[in-house]
Amino acid sequence: MTRKIIPTCVKKIYSLAKRNVYQIWHDRFVEQRCQNEKLIPKYDLQPKHIQNLKVLLNRESLLNFLPKNAICAEIGVNEGDFSKMILQQSSPLKLHLIDAWGNPARYHDGLKELVRDKFKKEIAQKVVELNIGYSTAILKEFPDHYFDWVYLDTDHTYKVTADELAILKDKVKPNGIIAGHDYIIGNWAGDCRYGVIEAVHELCVKDNWELIYITANFSEMPSFAIRKIKTD
Repeated sequence: MTRKIIPTCVKKIYSLAKRNVYQIWHDRFVEQRCQNEKLIPKYDLQPKHIQNLKVLLNRESLLNFLPKNAICAEIGVNEGDFSKMILQQSSPLKLHLIDAWGNPARYHDGLKELVRDKFKKEIAQKVVELNIGYSTAILKEFPDHYFDWVYLDTDHTYKVTADELAILKDKVKPNGIIAGHDYIIGNWAGDCRYGVIEAVHELCVKDNWELIYITANFSEMPSFAIRKIKTD
């Protein structure tokens, strides 16, 4: 009789302890998330910020609305799949591929050589240029009003995206376009909170920019495009 009671008691104690440990972890996790959320500023757009907004299917469609034969950049390249699409659809005069391949480690250094090999013909023709380093450091090296458009796809956090946009607003031409990826609250599968929406809206409200394109195909992360509002 005793042999049967003891295991049952142990199971109940173990189950209770496991629930308590989970609850403690969960409460701390939620508390930390709430604290992090408070660090991301929220800005409400006004009608003027969306008066010329068009909804497109996907970022491949978006490329059809960006200037052709342009000086442009992809910031955050990874393996260069979207870079190839840019070359095929946009026929850029110059395409800067900006990435810190190999740092962080999950984007291993071999990707740099893969991209270099993938576009060796375009690099030799001086149509493509690899700019290796962190986005904010590399972007500061370009003259103001240099790019016709850029496409931003880096770490998606509010802080980094806001810093990138603060630089890019001066690096694109007066009617230049800043486009980018991951215009969404976060990555559910990756349990990751993004800050792209908030950073984009902050620039629009504070510096008088407008959303001109967003994509709506949710089989991929949404993209956005913004430009400075024209003033008479």
